[in-house]
Amino acid sequence: MTTQRQALRRSRQNRVVAGVCGGLAEFFGISSFWFRLAFLIALIPGGVPGILIYLVMMMIMPSD
Repeated sequence: MTTQRQALRRSRQNRVVAGVCGGLAEFFGISSFWFRLAFLIALIPGGVPGILIYLVMMMIMPSD
């Protein structure tokens, strides 16, 4: 039995800024809350790690 996995793309329906967290949530099949929380936690130590990772993901991930 083969299951077809959805491609990693930014979400159009589940988005707050650019749809990165929503796209990751749809790809992995979990709530986008957990990805948003992870990016928020990454913002705490000065903001650079969270913003940098988010911007890179926004540029790499194609739009849905």
